[in-house]
Amino acid sequence: MLKETVLSNARIVLDQDIVDGTVIIRDGRIADISSGPSRIGEDFGGDYLIAGLVELHTDHLEAHYSPRPGVRWNKISAIQAHDAQVVTSGITTVFDCLRMGSDEDGGFTKGEMREMADAIQSAAREDRLRADHLLHLRCEVSAADVLEHFSDFENDPAVRLVSLMDHAPGQRQFQTMEQYTLYYKTKRGLSDEEFAHFVARRQESSERYAAPHRERLASVCAARGITIASHDDATLAHVEEAKSYGVRLAEFPTSLDAADASHAAGMSVLMGAPNVVRGKSHSGNIAARDLASRGVLDVLSSDYVPLSLLHAPFVLADEFENITLPKALAMVTSTPAKTVGLDDRGHIAPGLRADLVRVRRDHGVPVVRSVWREGERVA
Repeated sequence: MLKETVLSNARIVLDQDIVDGTVIIRDGRIADISSGPSRIGEDFGGDYLIAGLVELHTDHLEAHYSPRPGVRWNKISAIQAHDAQVVTSGITTVFDCLRMGSDEDGGFTKGEMREMADAIQSAAREDRLRADHLLHLRCEVSAADVLEHFSDFENDPAVRLVSLMDHAPGQRQFQTMEQYTLYYKTKRGLSDEEFAHFVARRQESSERYAAPHRERLASVCAARGITIASHDDATLAHVEEAKSYGVRLAEFPTSLDAADASHAAGMSVLMGAPNVVRGKSHSGNIAARDLASRGVLDVLSSDYVPLSLLHAPFVLADEFENITLPKALAMVTSTPAKTVGLDDRGHIAPGLRADLVRVRRDHGVPVVRSVWREGERVA
């Protein structure tokens, strides 16, 4: 017997419009969308019904697993806490970021992230999780051991996204030394001499490893059909390099020129939703709102605050005349799904997965009232 759910009297956010009406779910898929209320089913009372959010880049799991320097939490417990927070923020598909490669900033030992991935998959099999969890490997190409860490995921189909990153000083995220000094000298309490050695080691590692590792990882991803993301591109040369590797996602470009060029090249430009909510970057780089005003902001990520992924689209729709709510919500639903090849979700349309979120928002911060994943209520 088919399982049917009726969601009525909702403001349904479609790709181009908002319709007052009813959605019918059958066997985990959206079966029908109609205007007007229904006499049966759950009465939304005029709340929004939106597609489940698709999160491509979040470091939130890492914060649960390693909540303090040197502390490692129980993996299953960390995953469940992370999952609960993302789902109640309206996220139904989450790409869990796992760090590949150790460097001067620490990192994880060989095999540790493989164990985390195994724990995620075990938790899913045991029906512990409410969101759909996929993997995003954040590869520090300047790290000597990044390929060794990456080899642990050689045959894992859950890996759907790989970032090519280089956090060495003097480039990309840290084009000037001011923010780098704050991050690594001031916070660590390093002396001038210690900091100078630290910087020299990072720069030498980047010169030695970044190019060959970037080349190797891009080649493997292309062969396996894994979406490639560039990270912190700052110059037109960085964008040209990204194009040569078949990059589809430009994460956190650090200059307007790089953002404009990435968007023009057909890449999806991703910025942090906290950047939108706060009105500025935490690392002193360009503001996401500047990209929104130029029409070159395509995807948002919650990065380190899960609820920001729902909050930010409403901020954009409030503040920019050229950004409607459907257009803003596409940045956290249909566009990220399309970028990574998930064509079964991200829209409210017949035949697609019934990943749906009931949202109440009269003003200020929106509130998640209910969440469905493949037609099953999970929050």
